[in-house]
Amino acid sequence: MTTRPLPGAPRTAPTSERLAIARALLLEPFGLDESHLGRALAEIRAHRVDDADLYFQYTRSEGWSLEEGIVKTGSFSIDQGVGVRAVSGEKTAFAYSDDISWASLLDAAQTVRSISAVAQQSKARAATKKIAKSRSLYPEVDPIASLDSTTKVRLLEQVEQRARAKDPRVVQVMAGLASEYDVVLVARADGTLAADVRPLVRLSVTVIAEQAGRREMGSSGGGGRFGLAYFDDAQIGQYVDEAVQSALTNLESRPAPAGEMTVVLGPGWPGILLHEAVGHGLEGDFNRKGSSAFSGRIGQRVAAKGVTVLDDGTIADRRGSLNVDDEGHPSQRNVLIEDGILRGYIQDSLNARLMGVAPTGNGRRESYAHLPMPRMTNTYMLGGDKDPAEIVASIERGLYATNFGGGQVDITSGKFVFSASEAYWVEKGKILYPVKGATIVGSGPESLKRVTMIGNDMKLDSGVGTCGKEGQSVPVGVGQPTLRIEGLTVGGTA
Repeated sequence: MTTRPLPGAPRTAPTSERLAIARALLLEPFGLDESHLGRALAEIRAHRVDDADLYFQYTRSEGWSLEEGIVKTGSFSIDQGVGVRAVSGEKTAFAYSDDISWASLLDAAQTVRSISAVAQQSKARAATKKIAKSRSLYPEVDPIASLDSTTKVRLLEQVEQRARAKDPRVVQVMAGLASEYDVVLVARADGTLAADVRPLVRLSVTVIAEQAGRREMGSSGGGGRFGLAYFDDAQIGQYVDEAVQSALTNLESRPAPAGEMTVVLGPGWPGILLHEAVGHGLEGDFNRKGSSAFSGRIGQRVAAKGVTVLDDGTIADRRGSLNVDDEGHPSQRNVLIEDGILRGYIQDSLNARLMGVAPTGNGRRESYAHLPMPRMTNTYMLGGDKDPAEIVASIERGLYATNFGGGQVDITSGKFVFSASEAYWVEKGKILYPVKGATIVGSGPESLKRVTMIGNDMKLDSGVGTCGKEGQSVPVGVGQPTLRIEGLTVGGTA
């Protein structure tokens, strides 16, 4: 295995390598070089603007899916283009094109500069080039090329065979394998030049088990920023075991009781509740506009003692990590809530400038055809000092939720609704039986104040998260330890 520096340590060589890859894919084939980028930005700056950038992107994606024992679909796509942005005050002008050429770049630059009708008194010069600081968190590998097609099909067939062999009640298996090779190049008005090469893979497993005419589903999977060789026999076996066990557990489930009660959340993926109910409310744009439940509360207590929440884009190989964000800023480890006190928000460049703070490496966009905005990377709560078994044993009467499906949150009020895909009913500290149909309803800010026990088992999810905001989707990570929260409302069917 290749040895890498500590996460967060800048390295000149990898930055140069990534710039070389980006130039070879995004500039040279179209007769462009960095002088053209400087001229395009100078064209924008001929009018009085606060900021401007060019975002070039090349993305190659592949997907395979298996159902009913055969690989039924396969897909492959290549997309490339450039987005051009100018910012004046709170206003943004944006143009994009899938035609990378000097003519398109110049046309887009002249279009977006019209956001400011005021021309500079003297012609703007191209800013002095400076290479952005960067991190080295994942390899510059093309995951699509890391396995041949025959091996990819065999991998999915192995998932099918192992799942069916686990238990005769497994009647259907679905599996998907996705790979992406993403290369970006960012040029900013201040002369900053940044590039990133972002591999991303994911294996998903879903099984349906049947017993006495009843069918239930279970799922698992994972991935990150590396090649497909990560999915070896042991990893496949783990995903299959988790999916099958979840389906079999749900076969034994009973209707969930309803009412206000103690809820214990398991470690890892249940952090998606933290991501939705709290993380979005800590994004800079909502707080600048005063529409978040956390607006204007920096330095105030917003959670129980012991609750520390981070957004960290610097964890090696993680799905939500970035060497640089989509505005060319290096990713950071941002402490958002420390021991219950609100310390800061996550920021892109526009909202950071308007709020008088520094960007936090969270300017993200779905593609060159989208505007950047403040988005989470890997958002998680640090662990505490309680044994997880002690936390479950402390429940007099309540719910123990270990996995979640979908959910939604209202940013302004902080209220959320989540459905538990795997949960158990607990009385007098004993897990009695699995339950089905449990939805957890609460307020993000209020639920943080009601945390009474924090486990010592902080765990990140397996690498499956995708976050949606204003129609844009980006890969993210979540995590948390086992948590006991008082007085949440559980909607059930019993």
